Amino acid sequence: MKKVALVTGGTGGIGTAICKQLHHDGMTVIAGYYNGGQHEKAQGWLETVRAEGFEHMYIAFGNVSDYESAKTCIDGIVEEHGPISVLVNNAGITRDSMFKRMSVEQWQDVIKANLDSLFNMSRLVINGMLENGWGRMVNISSINGQKGQFGQTNYSAAKAGMHGFTKALAQEVASKGITINTVSPGYVATSMVKSVKPEILEGIVANIPVGRLGEPEEIAHAVSYLVSEHAGYITGSNLAINGGQHMF
Repeated sequence: MKKVALVTGGTGGIGTAICKQLHHDGMTVIAGYYNGGQHEKAQGWLETVRAEGFEHMYIAFGNVSDYESAKTCIDGIVEEHGPISVLVNNAGITRDSMFKRMSVEQWQDVIKANLDSLFNMSRLVINGMLENGWGRMVNISSINGQKGQFGQTNYSAAKAGMHGFTKALAQEVASKGITINTVSPGYVATSMVKSVKPEILEGIVANIPVGRLGEPEEIAHAVSYLVSEHAGYITGSNLAINGGQHMF
């Protein structure tokens, strides 16, 4: 029986690469999406990946920032596909601003989308993993959760909090066949990053020791390993994938 994997933010650049890799690994993959309710956009994404041969790929609508919406999403997935064995918490947003001008809404929106969502989704799948005696969870954080970033106190705080969550929950479920890990990407060549003005992008790359942006597939392969049977002795860890931009 195929394992069921849920990737939140699954229709984005990194999310798409993760979904495709887990499908390649033999899983039934559900890409979670919200996008302000843009169902047509998500449906178009599904049609595209299905045309590429990813026949066991599905989409599921849910606002990960809202517990009840997340619960409706999870319940629907479990009813249709079975228990979720792999959860990749990849959904997130930015609302950048210097702190002295940051609004309450900018702070709360980012904390809800990046950190509250982690509680909502994880809380809703963890008991099923405990019942089955096996589970894998990977939380997609960021280099900026490790080193901080000018104009991103909200985002940096949320992403740093993700790994604190990882370490605590990993201890609670380690003896039950469940691993919880964090992956912290640096700058990755998604369409969003590549749309940055060329001179700004050149400045970013100049500060990356390997001399290039990361590829979404490089993140996906790391996630693939962490959710595999071969990674059962890795839990509570944070894998930095940033081309050497931040070392510690």
